[in-house]
Amino acid sequence: MIPRHDLTGLVLAGGQGTRMGGTDKGLQTLGGSALAWHALQRLQPQVGTVLISANRNRAAYEAFGVPVCEDSVPGFAGPLAGFLAGLALCHTPWLLTVPCDTPLFPADLAARLAEAVTGQHADIALPLAPCSGDASADTVLRPQPVFCLMRAGLRDSLARYVADGGRKVGAWAAQHRCARVPFNLPGDDPRAFFNANTLDELRQLEPRA
Repeated sequence: MIPRHDLTGLVLAGGQGTRMGGTDKGLQTLGGSALAWHALQRLQPQVGTVLISANRNRAAYEAFGVPVCEDSVPGFAGPLAGFLAGLALCHTPWLLTVPCDTPLFPADLAARLAEAVTGQHADIALPLAPCSGDASADTVLRPQPVFCLMRAGLRDSLARYVADGGRKVGAWAAQHRCARVPFNLPGDDPRAFFNANTLDELRQLEPRA
């Protein structure tokens, strides 16, 4: 297993929030607290160090008390730009990324992904999760690539991929040894990877907050 202190966690809050009308998604509130704060609190016990990737309202994110990094790639280039920003500040062998808009992600996410990369001698691990809210064994599982555990040593590879115009996490991950980890075991919450892209979806999370 990978020791917790060898893991840096990165909350991704640097998107444009297009489907929320251009608002800063990470600062939208759920149960009275910002979405990014919920993600930070869920991630912090799983890793040794935590960072936030944000491209707007830096002071608001700095108020959470952890380092904030901004994309070096211009134009809101997507999660891979956030990955690169986090890797630039990552001083541990591994980086684990989570999006700010999925506050119910598993409390054992880091442990299960770390077990997979260790057991499979992989460089990257991605979760597979139900796409229909049904965690039964025959449910179709889809990759959740914004949740990504990666070796910090992959920074140069990722920088080259992004510089060449690459934007898809899955396509970059496929260039390396990648473990894919099912999250549909008995007891797993089928809504753990539900993400709030719109204000209506955010309201759907309120009873669970």
